[in-house]
Amino acid sequence: MTDFPSDSDGRRSSAALGRAVVADALRPVDPAAAAAAERETDWRRGYPRHFRALVEAGLSADGAAGYEIAEAGLLSLQSRMRYVRDDGEFTLAQALLAEPERPYESIEFTGSAAPDRELDLVPRLDAWVAAGVIEESCADAVREVAANPDWLDLSDLKFALLGAGAEMGPLKWLLSWGATVLAVDLPRPDLWERITGVAKASAGRLIAPAGKDGALGADLGAEFPQIASWLLGFDGQLVLGNYGYAPGNAYPKLAAAVDALAVHVRQQRPDTALAVLATPTDVYAVPAGAVEESRARFAARGLRARVTAPISGGQLLRPNYPQATVPGINDSLVPQQGPNYALAKRIHRWRATLGRRDGLVSFAVAPPTRTRSVLNNRLLKAAYAGAHLFGVEVFDPATASRLMAVLMVHQLRKPRVADAAAWRDETIAAAHGGLWRTAYFPRTALPLAAVRGFL
Repeated sequence: MTDFPSDSDGRRSSAALGRAVVADALRPVDPAAAAAAERETDWRRGYPRHFRALVEAGLSADGAAGYEIAEAGLLSLQSRMRYVRDDGEFTLAQALLAEPERPYESIEFTGSAAPDRELDLVPRLDAWVAAGVIEESCADAVREVAANPDWLDLSDLKFALLGAGAEMGPLKWLLSWGATVLAVDLPRPDLWERITGVAKASAGRLIAPAGKDGALGADLGAEFPQIASWLLGFDGQLVLGNYGYAPGNAYPKLAAAVDALAVHVRQQRPDTALAVLATPTDVYAVPAGAVEESRARFAARGLRARVTAPISGGQLLRPNYPQATVPGINDSLVPQQGPNYALAKRIHRWRATLGRRDGLVSFAVAPPTRTRSVLNNRLLKAAYAGAHLFGVEVFDPATASRLMAVLMVHQLRKPRVADAAAWRDETIAAAHGGLWRTAYFPRTALPLAAVRGFL
């Protein structure tokens, strides 16, 4: 089982891991920021400023700092995390070198529908761009896929989806286009009934791992070495998609396991592509156009907003970008999601950063979406219900996942050379839902959006 390192008292702390990894990531480029992270005594409440520092420290003149941060952070993570078994503890890389004790069987499901090549997203693109919900490069990518429907013939690839049943994952759309999907998700009968139902009604082919008892599925946190061995048993180029989620401190454990698996698979099969979705509720360096539009919106705010800010003592409706600095720093972290969520998502981003420099990667910032995990949080559910008041559009899962699947196809069919500055790559094709261009610093508008949502 993947777990955190233990301290001298035998405790395994997600906070200690997060603090150490962030400090190690910052140390090569900003020793003072690294020391500040190490001194943080209240990681649960204090983590946002250190995750912001990770982005600010990456804005070096030559652009190399972002890559140094990603390398140092992932090296720290993988050197610290442990794979715990009855016979001892190992690094995750060591666990991947062992011969699997229980190889999986492969169970196949094939649909008989005709491939669907229509993209009904195109008529909505202009409105989304005009509203500041997606970047123009996102709309351009979707239009280019629509103009090249042959790109949706994915017969030359095999898509390994980790967390295949995720609401934001591309399972349904890939199968509708006729793709072959290697599906990995937890061994839960209700989940696999839904996944296999999608496959049987599609134009594609789904292959799932099964244990000796015939039950479909595998636990990534506990069985990632066996999963890696299973995936490497298939011929052809793999696209390794990371869509898994776990609540609380299980999420960074899962992220670390998936990261180790991805490194191992790419070492064995260097042509393997990675596919990563980034959360919009994080910190990003954003281009001049986003800063300018946000500042223009703030300057044009109404009387009620102008009065609310001073009455609140400056706690509400502060500007998203107080200075016209380029790139701007968009800080859309939501403290209620917690440091474990932030760390897991940053692990994904770091691997995409390095993977894009060294090979083929699909990466895009996904929009705020009404997924089950979000709606289970009462405050986030309310805030999303009122977000439209501040120029933020929250997507339904079907629309968001379809948009992200199309962007993945574009990035696989028309790969680009990595930018010298890692932050610029992250802005391409972003569908942030308006968080980059809203007038207000999101954490100072969230309470008002939540009040409206509750009402």
